[in-house]
Amino acid sequence: MVDPPIVAFTLVAVAAAFAVSASAGLGGSLILVPALALVLGTKEGVALAALLLAGNNVVKVVAYRMTLPFKKAAVVVGLLALGAAIGARLLVSSPEDLVTVAVIVSFVLALLAERFDLSRLRAVGGPFLAFGAGATSGFSGTSGPLKGVAIRQLNLDRRHFVGAASLASLAGDATKAAVFAEAQLLDGSALMLAVLAIPLMIAATFSGRKINQSIGERGYSVLFWTVMAGYTARLLFA
Repeated sequence: MVDPPIVAFTLVAVAAAFAVSASAGLGGSLILVPALALVLGTKEGVALAALLLAGNNVVKVVAYRMTLPFKKAAVVVGLLALGAAIGARLLVSSPEDLVTVAVIVSFVLALLAERFDLSRLRAVGGPFLAFGAGATSGFSGTSGPLKGVAIRQLNLDRRHFVGAASLASLAGDATKAAVFAEAQLLDGSALMLAVLAIPLMIAATFSGRKINQSIGERGYSVLFWTVMAGYTARLLFA
């Protein structure tokens, strides 16, 4: 049975994470993974975050159903899911300390990526970045800025970007959650928390969509790079 303070803390983190994710298209793991790792431990925190984010991305796909670029995003979504499956299986078979180190390393990579202007990596190609984002996310719980850059190279407007990010995130998080459930990292308490979070998923997602619709392309660009900077700032709390 999960303690009430942990439930309350988790639901607050869920609401914040889902609102950011729905408005920017990504960034939910930026809040959720460290929050859950803090109260549950690294492996269990990453596993529960994957389950919650997968559920939230179902709501996001519904919310952005009119702007889902299936064809343009198909390769990125597929490779991200494949990378997530591989990364998640590595997490299951790895010691807790190694997973913790991987989370910290992902923070360092995020810092370096921002320091040297990650947008230059577009030349490498979205598919390569998408696979790397999935593998990193599967093992450490967060893809850092890789997923965002992989999708940005598709040159979508902000609403289609969020739609593409929602598809990619749903594929990756659902894949991870399935692997973690099979490995019994997700128990009845995790499912209970996921059920309790459903109202928050709906409210926060549609609030985030409203924010996305109310800002222009310039405003969205500021929001996107603020989230990217947030991945860097997480290094300070590692």
